Amino acid sequence: MNYRRELHRYPEAAWCEFFTTSRIAAHLAHLKYQLAYSDEIIHNDAIMGRDQEQIQKAQERALRWGADNHSLELMNGVTGIGAILDTGKPGPVIAFRFDIDAVEVMESHDDSHRPHFLGFSSLSDGVAHACGHDAHVAIGLGLAEVLAENKEHLTGKFKLLFQPAEEGCRAGKAIAESGWLDDVDYLFAAHIGMNVPSGTLVCNPQHFLCSSKFDLHFTGKPAHAGIEPNVGRNALAAACTAVNQMLAIPRHRDGMTRVNVGQLMSGEGRNVIPEKAVLKGETRGENRELNSYMYQQVEQIAHASAMMHGVNVEIKAQGEAIGLKNDSALVDLLYQVGNESGFSTVMKKKDFGASEDAGYLVDRVQQCGGQAVYCLVGSDLTAGHHNGDFDIDETRMLPAVKLYVNLIHLLLNKG
Repeated sequence: MNYRRELHRYPEAAWCEFFTTSRIAAHLAHLKYQLAYSDEIIHNDAIMGRDQEQIQKAQERALRWGADNHSLELMNGVTGIGAILDTGKPGPVIAFRFDIDAVEVMESHDDSHRPHFLGFSSLSDGVAHACGHDAHVAIGLGLAEVLAENKEHLTGKFKLLFQPAEEGCRAGKAIAESGWLDDVDYLFAAHIGMNVPSGTLVCNPQHFLCSSKFDLHFTGKPAHAGIEPNVGRNALAAACTAVNQMLAIPRHRDGMTRVNVGQLMSGEGRNVIPEKAVLKGETRGENRELNSYMYQQVEQIAHASAMMHGVNVEIKAQGEAIGLKNDSALVDLLYQVGNESGFSTVMKKKDFGASEDAGYLVDRVQQCGGQAVYCLVGSDLTAGHHNGDFDIDETRMLPAVKLYVNLIHLLLNKG
């Protein structure tokens, strides 16, 4: 609980988690884990959606908050950390993934909001742990303690991945391509909440949506809107045309498809033809083919809108999720140990209905011959995910740790 509340006060958005990574690293180093940073766990050429200007500001803020300068140097500008506990005895490689980033949303300052009332609400305006990743880190650190304390009774090797930039699906692909998980026999990942009540474990959530996150940069030509509007090329008009047409893309007959425009930024003044416009959006589909259909439509619309208004457009990929499919053997193990781990209700299936870049990690492990599973740990919520009033039921973190410990026991003793 203390880990969760500390990190809740210091939320950091995707790729900016320098203080968070530093605090995780300090605790894991104390527990004698072997730590891996930067390009050891992340393939730099596959990184998406990372703003270098924000990175510099985030590092400066992390130092003000008390981050360890040595760990910042080891990060080399890239957040997240991998930890290895090697028992030195033959056995499987078992990995666990915990995402660490916060959401760009303003946290509630109302006294009815428990983090505010109890004094552990966000210290960063416009950024908050409004998705539960602070709880994920706390679960990971709790598991790290249990493993370290019982190392002499364990076999094999344990890998704990504290992943940056899950929001926007920006880091999973880069981590997968680093190869850090290639020797893993079993990978476990989980999310707290997700409209699952406290006391419930969902072993095999369904319908993880594939997704593409994109920015469209329109560049036109500025001009005086009264004297010579004919000389200008209106980037904002092109972006608005694109918005209207994207929201009108026909949904596909073969399954769920989504498109959303979340931000549109443009303009210098009311009497100036806008030279630049930036549109930020995403597509989703319940499989890769359906998401590809939506994204191809977006690309066509972007180029056509630019052509209509005589401007240029650049499409920049900012994140990607490929969906995931759990291994049935691990689903069965979860179902077997759920009740004894502190869950009163254990169910196999429930719709997930969102995107998760853990899909890249699951897929990589499976492609390398291992097994993987992603489950849902129920928690009553005060508001929906990515809402400023969001808060979790903190009593549900300990059952998650117990669940992982029981899974390890089964895997090390099967056969």
